[in-house]
Amino acid sequence: MLDLWLIRHGQTEGNKSGKYIGVTDEPLCVEGIEFLKTLQYPEIDAVFVSPKKRCLQTAQILFPEHEAHVIPELAECDFGEFENKNYKELSGNQHYQQWIDSNGMLPFPGGESRGAFKKRCFDGFGKAVQQCINRKILRAGLVVHGGTIMNLMEEYCDEHRSFYEWHVKNGKGFHVVLDPEAWSQGDRRLILKYAYE
Repeated sequence: MLDLWLIRHGQTEGNKSGKYIGVTDEPLCVEGIEFLKTLQYPEIDAVFVSPKKRCLQTAQILFPEHEAHVIPELAECDFGEFENKNYKELSGNQHYQQWIDSNGMLPFPGGESRGAFKKRCFDGFGKAVQQCINRKILRAGLVVHGGTIMNLMEEYCDEHRSFYEWHVKNGKGFHVVLDPEAWSQGDRRLILKYAYE
C-alpha cells in the first residue's frame, strides 16, 4: 500500500485576514512558521509540493531532509476578481454575491472554474502517485493547498463528504492510503486513515 499525507501549507498574512489567496505567491507569516515547528508528521520517503512559496517553505520546515518535488498542477485555484481580498472587501460586489448564492459553484470571475481547477488537481495528484509507483516509494507527503486537498478528498476518499466539509486548517491534513496496483488499473480510491485537525 502507498501511504500519503495530504498537508495544507502553513499560515500566511493573507490567511490570517481571511483573504482568498490563490495565485498570490506570498510566504508564510511568523506565526505560521512557529506553529509548523510544533508539528510532527511521520517519516516519509518523498515530498511533493505546489510551486507556491508557502508550500515550499512548509515542506522545508516539516520535512527538511527531503528535496521537494514540485508539481505545478497542485497549485491553488486562481480566484480571479476575488484574489487577495476578503469577504469584507468584497461586500457589495455583485459577482461575489452571485458566487456566494451559488454555494461556490460558479466560476471565479476572471479566474478558474471549479471544473478546470478539479481536473488540474487530479492531473497533478496522478503525477505524484505515478512517481511513487515508478520509484517504489511507500510513504509520501504532499504539501499543497486547502482547495487542492478538498478536491482530492471529495473525489477519491472512501468516506463521502461534500467539498467544503473537507476544509482543513493551515499545517493540518489527512493520512490516506491507496493500493498502487488497483490505482494502476483505474481504481481511484483513497482510504482515510487519520485526520490531523
